[in-house]
This record gives sequence, structure tokens and C-alpha cells, in this order.
Amino acid sequence: KSKEAEIKRINKELANIRSKFKGDKALDGYSKKKYVCKLLFIFLLGHDIDFGHMEAVNLLSSNRYTEKQIGYLFISVLVNSNSELIRLINNAIKNDLASRNPTFMGLALHCIASVGSREMAEAFAGEIPKVLVAGYVDTMDSVKQSAALCLLRLYRTSPDLVPMGDWTSRVVHLLNDQHLGVVTAATSLITTLAQKNPEEFKTSVSLAVSRLSRIVTSASTDLQDYTYYFVPAPWLSVKLLRLLQCYPPPDPAVRGRLTECLETILNKAQEPPKSKKVQHSNAKNAVLFEAISLIIHHDSEPNLLVRACNQLGQFLQHRETNLRYLALESMCTLASSEFSHEAVKTHIETVINALKTERDVSVRQRAVDLLYAMCDRSNAPQIVAEMLSYLETADYSIREEIVLKVAILAEKYAVDYTWYVDTILNLIRIAGDYVSEEVWYRVIQIVINRDDVQGYAAKTVFEALQAPACHENLVKVGGYILGEFGNLIAGDPRSSPLIQFHLLHSKFHLCSVPTRALLLSTYIKFVNLFPEVKPTIQDVLRSDSQLRNADVELQQRAVEYLRLSTVASTDILATVLEEMPPFPERESSILAKLKKKKGPSTVTDLEDTKRDRSVDVNGGPEPAPASTSAVSTPSPSADLLGLGAAPPAPTGPPPSSSGSGLLVDVFSDSASVVAPLAPGSEDNFARFVCKNNGVLFENQLLQIGLKSEFRQNLGRMFIFYGNKTSTQFLNFTPTLISRCAPQPSLCVLLTKPVDPTVEGGAQVQQVVNIECVSDFTEAPVLNIQFRYGGTFQNVSVQLPITLNKFFQPTEMASQDFFQRWKQLSNPQQEVQNIFKAKHPMDTEVTKAKIIGFGSALLEEVDPNPANFVGAGIIHTKTTQIGCLLRLEPNLQAQMYRLTLRTSKEAVSQRLCELLSAQF
Repeated sequence: KSKEAEIKRINKELANIRSKFKGDKALDGYSKKKYVCKLLFIFLLGHDIDFGHMEAVNLLSSNRYTEKQIGYLFISVLVNSNSELIRLINNAIKNDLASRNPTFMGLALHCIASVGSREMAEAFAGEIPKVLVAGYVDTMDSVKQSAALCLLRLYRTSPDLVPMGDWTSRVVHLLNDQHLGVVTAATSLITTLAQKNPEEFKTSVSLAVSRLSRIVTSASTDLQDYTYYFVPAPWLSVKLLRLLQCYPPPDPAVRGRLTECLETILNKAQEPPKSKKVQHSNAKNAVLFEAISLIIHHDSEPNLLVRACNQLGQFLQHRETNLRYLALESMCTLASSEFSHEAVKTHIETVINALKTERDVSVRQRAVDLLYAMCDRSNAPQIVAEMLSYLETADYSIREEIVLKVAILAEKYAVDYTWYVDTILNLIRIAGDYVSEEVWYRVIQIVINRDDVQGYAAKTVFEALQAPACHENLVKVGGYILGEFGNLIAGDPRSSPLIQFHLLHSKFHLCSVPTRALLLSTYIKFVNLFPEVKPTIQDVLRSDSQLRNADVELQQRAVEYLRLSTVASTDILATVLEEMPPFPERESSILAKLKKKKGPSTVTDLEDTKRDRSVDVNGGPEPAPASTSAVSTPSPSADLLGLGAAPPAPTGPPPSSSGSGLLVDVFSDSASVVAPLAPGSEDNFARFVCKNNGVLFENQLLQIGLKSEFRQNLGRMFIFYGNKTSTQFLNFTPTLISRCAPQPSLCVLLTKPVDPTVEGGAQVQQVVNIECVSDFTEAPVLNIQFRYGGTFQNVSVQLPITLNKFFQPTEMASQDFFQRWKQLSNPQQEVQNIFKAKHPMDTEVTKAKIIGFGSALLEEVDPNPANFVGAGIIHTKTTQIGCLLRLEPNLQAQMYRLTLRTSKEAVSQRLCELLSAQF
């Protein structure tokens, strides 16, 4: 009835059990089981148990199931991995595993999996694969099932302790087992193993397709024990489809059968439901969505992609909120495929309607993501208008994200820059609090870089500032633009210089200190632009409110500007306060901010993969304004705003002969045909060390963009060639060439040649498959040759394929990290570099670069919180190389010390070179 009474009763029972265990009379198996079970119950009530462990271990040697079961249960819950009894426990488990009694083997396997510690993995990781594939357990389906799940548990806990060996080829054949429970467990195991060792398990693809085909084509009565509400084996189907997503599209023979399976799943989705219960629709839709994920992953069957899109389109208006959410999420990915992008666009009205009527904010957010993903030049004005309309009533938690997306879309697809200016000013009016500096900086850059929009921008901001209540960001934009281009509208008496000044100064006292400082700069610009308002502005600068201002920055500006306007001649004033020159090509940060907010692998990465059918391949780099002094006028579909553009570089060197084979061993002996690298190529190459997407090269004629993905020792790179001119490129021939070494450390395959004719303003794509055989230092060179207007062009750039691309991040605790660190203390295994910081030493930027480099960033591991430590494994075909890194910043000296420790000196050296260059 009370806590005290419970404790009293438990102490009495513990005393009784202790006396029984210590008594002279030997206890029989039943009594031991009873008392051990009581101890277990008392422990689960929250009380400490400090005896009875030996009695529980003794129960393991019993031949009775119930006694052995209680013994294993007690050990699984109470025994610590550091216990002195662990050796006795391991011996008992080994005896049961060798007993060939399926019940006892099952109990032992369950205990290993329940404890799942590293010590258990060390003791049994080598034994369980033998149990899994042993011939004598052919009839023991439950044992095979338990062994597969037990091995999976140990692999997730300690992947380095599970040895790959001959058993891997045999475990794959469990996919053909007659017992579907065994197949289900084996599929879970193989999927996890294949993610880190794809080569070992690639034979599973054909077996998985075969098994999936049998399930999909079977009637619900054929698999009675595994049919769930008229859906045959839904869990196994989902697991098989996930296994197939670990690999690229299979060979044509297997692909045909897989395509039939996927078509059957899509066909069944159209059939009327066989049950009205929610379990039936849930199981059916689980298989369908996983099938669609596989179709999207392969991205090679246009018919299937369009069908998947149409099927998802039907779910957009389903009464189930979860289905609407999943449909929107999947369609975001479909929008990035060149085969299904147009099909996704047909649902634009439904998505816009969801944005307006959906009650669930998470579904509305997915609708915004989908509108962003499906946007291209044909529908940009409509989508931007709808997102602006929604912004007025949007949930506060997603407003900043919508603002960033509207800003990106308006800039990326701006054909008429007056529309771009109107859109950004509207954005500030509707959601000024959520417009970051990156957004309003960007509109100013673009206005300054484009002569044709400056007058319109000045007129528009002047009109916007006349509203009684203006957001401070609008005052900033207005102050900057009128200070630079107010003279363009000064001829109109309605916007005379004095009116412009009084309009801006009416907002002055309502603004924060940084905005006031900007307005003071605008005033001194007015002194240069409009001499007639000089006395009025000098009075403002001379006023007590400025010269005695509590803020030092404002006071200093007022004093200096007043003095400048007084002593400087007209010529000197005009020189000091001349119009801002066009901004240089550089990365802006709108997309970076969006990715930081959403995460690098979310829907915002669709910006990298959108097939906009325009030259821009806007990936990792950010939008940058186009120079007003461009030599040639790009076509309408070219990169008008320099979105993500690399610094312009001249066209390539004189023509040279080049091999044109599609399959190129990158380290073959063909260095003699390599053209010199284009100027700026090395710098652009370095920018890709910590990212996979962006513009690799650009000049007045050609833009080359990349989108890459890497997994284990394999990679795939999409190369986009964009013709920026209005004239055809003829005999367009890209070729991969080696610069070094005879060893085939890196194999690269261009999947198919591109069309030799690239139309003006068009973009063509080429896919490169990559395999890292062993560690390497030199990157392959991409040589592009073509004719433009009768002139032969030859461009060579390095492809950013570096050793760190094959990193697999590894999480570990502080103790494990420093233990491994000490193990790699051999001087040949460590490389250290002390160097001066080339960029501002920002903690968040440093973290992002280390994560982008590929290693895991380990928090709270280093005793010094200012240091950064990381860990990962470099995967090659021949070996796996563990890597540990430690970066120690010295803010006072503006220096870094970078230490790399790996099992191979060459790898340590190369990784240190690559990472040092990033800071």
C-alpha cells in the first residue's frame, strides 16, 4: 500500500532468497529458477540486486527449457559485460550453439543479440556466420532466422568485428529459402552489409528480383502464413525493394524482370481495395511507395517514372494526411529527373491548392518544397506569385525558408529584371522580418551590375518608401539604391533630390544603428549627386543628434562626412564618392543559408539536380552577379545571373589530338595527349574537395557543371555541358585522360558519348561511373574539344575526384578515439601540418568543411573544446583505411595545426594536403 511497505516486503524476500542460496541444502533446478525469477522481478521494480548471478549462470547448464530460459533472461538484463562471470557465460553459450538443439541454440542467439555488446561481438562474431550457413540446420528455420538477426545486431554494434569471408556468398542464397521468415531476416542482414560492402553482395540483386517477382505475382492465398490483409508478404517486399536500392540498375536480363515487378505493383495500386480496413491500405501503400523509391533511385525508365508520378498525383487529394505528405515528398525527388519533370509539372494546380487549403503545416511545407523543385522558366512567375501569396499567412516556423526559396527562384529564372526587383521588394514588404542580409545584399548586387534595371529599381524603391510603414530592410535597400542611382529619377519633380532626402530622413529615427549608418552614407552620396541639397544635409550632419550621438560609429561617420563635404573640392568629392563599380564574380550565400537551415541532403539539394533545361547547373556555388562588361551576349537560356558561376577563364590552348575511347583507365599511359589545364582550373578543383555539386568551369562560350554522389568505393558523376552562345558547337567531344602513374588506382567510365552537336543555349548531360581500386593522388583530366564559328576550341579541366570522396564517417566515443589514436602512433602513420589561416577562422564554417570533407565530426571528444576531431574510413576495392584527424586552431596567431593519422603514410599525406588547402 505504500513505498515503505513495498521495500520492507522486498527486503524480507531478498533475505529469504539469500538464505536459500547460502543454505546447506542443495536447491533443485525448479527452486533455483523460482528464486532467480524473483530476483529478476525485484530488479525490474527498480531495486538493486547484488547476488544470484552465479545461480543464474548455473541455470544455463540445465537441460530444461524453462530453467535455461530464466537463466538467459537474467543474464541478458543484469549481467554487466565486465563481470567476472562472462567467461562462464560465454562457455555456456558456445555449448548451446554447438548442441544442435534448435531451442537451446535459439535461446543462446537471443541472449547474444539482447546483450549486443562489443565483448559479445568479439566472442561470437566469427561463430554466428557458421551457424547461419551450416548444413545441419537446413530444417531449423527458426535457428537460421535468429542467427541472421543476431549477426545483424552485432554488425550494427561493431561492424569492424564481423569478418567478411566465404560465408557471404552462401548467405546470399538464403534469399531462395523456402521459409519466408528466413528470407525476411536474411534480407535485413544483406541490405545492411551491402551498404558497406556492395561488391561482396552484388549477386543478391538477381536473387532479390527473382524472389520479389514470385511474391508480386502470387495470389494472396499462395502465401497464407505471410499474407497481411490480402497483401502478400508486404514486409519482405519492402525489404527486397530497399536492398535493390543499394545497387545501380541491374543487367538487361534481370532489369526486364524487375521492370515487370514494378509495373505489377503500380497496376495493383489501381485495383479496387480488397478490404476496407486501414491495415490493407497501409500494407499495399508501403510496398507501392518503396517501389516508387526504387524507380526514382534507378532514374532510367521513363515510362515507370511517369507512371509513378501519375500514381502519386492521385494521392495528392487523398483523404489520408500521411499519404498526401508522402506523395508530395516523393514527387519532390521525381521533379529532379529529366524523364518525369514535365509529368510532375502537370500537377501544379493541385499542389497550389494544397498550399492554400491543407490544414497540416508539415504537408504545406512539403507542398512548398515541391513547388520549388518543379519550378523552371516556364512556370517561375506563377510559382513565385503563389509562394508570395502563401507567405502572408504561412506558419512562422517556415517563413524564413520560403523567403530564401522565393529569392533563389526569382533570381535563377529572372528573364526580365524588373520582375526580379518587384519580387524582392514584395518579399520585404510581406515578410521583412524574415528577409536575411543575404537576400537584400543580393538584390543590390544585381541592380549595380545591370545598367538596364537601375532606373527602374530607383523609381520602384522610391515609391515603396512612401508607404506610412516601411520595414527596415526596405529602408536599407532604398537608401543604398537611391544613394547610387537617385540621380536617374531626379528629373521628375515628384522625386526631386530634396524630396528623396526628406523621404529617407523621415525613416531615420525609426531605424536601428546599422541602418542609420547606411543612411548617413546615402546622405553624403547625395552631396555628390545633388549639390543643391548640400546645405540641408550638412545641417543634419552638424546637428546635436549626430555629433553627440551615444553610438561611436554614427558619431564618427557624421564628423567625417561633414568634414569631407566642407573641405573637399567638387572633383575630389566626385572621386571619393563615385558610383560603386560592378561587383566581381563571387559566391553569394542565399543557397548556402537555405542548405544550412534544411540540411545538405534535404529537398534543397534539388537545386543542384534540377534539369532546368538551361545552362545553369546551380549546385554548391552560390548565385553571383553577371559582369556588365561581358564580351558576348548569352542566349536567353544561358546563365544570366552567373548563378553558381566559376570565375571566367579564357578558352583553351591550341588543338591537340586526343583519344576518344569511352572506357578509360585513368592511370593508363596516355599523358602525352593532355592539353594544359585552363587558367583557374586548380582553384575551382580545390573548391570541390568539401562539396559534390556546382560549376567546375566557365568562360564566354562554355559552362561545365557537376553533380556527384559517392558510396563506399563507388561513385557517379553527372557532367552538364552548357552552350552559353546562340551558335552551335560542332564536333563536341569530351574525353577522359590520365596525367600519371601506370597503376589502375581509379577506374572511370563515360557511360555514353554526347551528341556531337550542341545547340545554342542548350545543355547536354554525361554520366561518369567511378570505382576507387586503391588509394590515389592524381585526379583525371576532362578534355573537351569542339568547333565554334569555325574556330577550334580545346579546354582541359581536372575532374574533382579526390581520395576523401570515398570517406565513410565513423562515430566513436572519446575513449575509443584516443585508444585508436595511440594505436596509430607510428611516425609513418602520422602527418602533421602547421599553417597560416587563409580564411576567417569561423567555428561553424570549419565544422561544415570537416563534415563536407567526409569524416564524422566528433563532438565533446577532445579535452580542448576549441579543437576539432573527426574519424572515418576510406573505402577502396582492395582495402579499408581507418582515418583520424585533429585540427587545432590558434585564434591569436591565426594559425592551424592539422594532424592526420591513418594506417598508410601516403593516405595521411594526401588527406592532409587536401584538407589544409581548405583553411
